[in-house]
Amino acid sequence: MIDFTESQLERYSRNIIVREIGGKGQSALLKAKILVIGAGGLGSPLLMYLAAAGIGTIGIVDDDVVELSNLQRQIIHATPSIGMPKIDSARDRLGQLNPDCSIITYNNNLTLENASNIMKNYDIIADGCDNATTRFVVNDIAYQLKKPLVSAAIRGFEGQLYCFKPYLEGDYPCYRCLYSENVKETDATCSRSGVLGSIAGVMGSLQATEIIKEILEVGESIAQSMIIYQSLTSNFRNVTLHRDPKCPTCS
Repeated sequence: MIDFTESQLERYSRNIIVREIGGKGQSALLKAKILVIGAGGLGSPLLMYLAAAGIGTIGIVDDDVVELSNLQRQIIHATPSIGMPKIDSARDRLGQLNPDCSIITYNNNLTLENASNIMKNYDIIADGCDNATTRFVVNDIAYQLKKPLVSAAIRGFEGQLYCFKPYLEGDYPCYRCLYSENVKETDATCSRSGVLGSIAGVMGSLQATEIIKEILEVGESIAQSMIIYQSLTSNFRNVTLHRDPKCPTCS
């Protein structure tokens, strides 16, 4: 277990007094390495809560720049950040929030050619991107590397949350078990279908919580289910998922 400094004991005191966390759990958080794909709507609250919790190493993958239209939901960025690479804006904000965290940035579009080299250095992968092509790449490489993949998606007033661990024995699906690669990418983007900014906050926060649960090995995993949040009816649904025996990745 890490010997905490006085500053760390004060910073993480509300974590440490939680029965399921304690000093041992906080030590695990400080040693954890999490890669976040996307510093946008989902990535913003996800990154901020991971940093606030004391995740020791956080990687950020994003090749986009901050635009004015992002600020309605991408709360890690601010008006003076417009025109900056998102990874730089996010890194600066996280450094202000918690200097304990080591922030590693990748100004890349994640592809089959570079994904493995980036993802292999992390314990858990978090997918917060908004295009199907990248989601399939992240899914396939996470499966090959046997890395847990915590993923979320948002649209309009709704959100979805998953945790994929298809490398385990049993009925554990991957992303490809649920979605065809023929899905139209433009149908899933915020620029086409829109999204309420606070929905990104809800789902990104839920992603952070699931990642922390995975690190601490507490509670029930959602690796065999999907959480659907429908804000217009104030309803959360838990839908059981199954592995596709014909899945090209994990079957």
